[in-house]
Amino acid sequence: MASFYDRKILPALLTCACSSPPMMKQRAKVVPQAQGKVLELGIGMGLNLQFYDPAKVESVAGVDPAAELRVRAQAAPRDPRLVVEVADGTAEALPFEDASFDTVVCTFTLCSVHTPRAALDEARRVLKPGGRFLFCEHGLSPDSDVAKWQRRVEPIWKRLAGGCRLTRPVASAIAEAGFALERVETMYVPGTPRIAGWNEWGSASA
Repeated sequence: MASFYDRKILPALLTCACSSPPMMKQRAKVVPQAQGKVLELGIGMGLNLQFYDPAKVESVAGVDPAAELRVRAQAAPRDPRLVVEVADGTAEALPFEDASFDTVVCTFTLCSVHTPRAALDEARRVLKPGGRFLFCEHGLSPDSDVAKWQRRVEPIWKRLAGGCRLTRPVASAIAEAGFALERVETMYVPGTPRIAGWNEWGSASA
């Protein structure tokens, strides 16, 4: 059973951190590119739902292992024309058949999954041939001084932030999982501590 912290305090902290204006601006750079049948890994509180274009998206299936977050996702703002299904599941063991989706969206999720490579392998499995993987993730900074502090802070950070890691690579991990990177952009997100602010976003094909 989840602890009181995980059930009551953590969702509120994640909502505050993940829905800040700079973070929402980053989401808005990626999510509107989705089209067809879409899978969102780690849908969380449903913060991305407002950015999907129902003229391009047939449906959105979201998975998340946290019941408290799935409830919030079901109630999250979105265009009423958007067809959304939120399911219990993990990114490493998706409850979907091979080649089921045109687009997989992954925003601020790879930092907290147990096994990033397994999650990426699953994303490739459920994508149709030529399907697109849209990502926006924070991760390991290329600056040695920042990376040093990321490694120092990470042990306590991940306990307080629901398993979130600060030192995971992003674009390189996606490429190593067999995706063909199409576009990658990077920056430190404004208004965010640099240890958690290095952001990589873009697209890749299966």
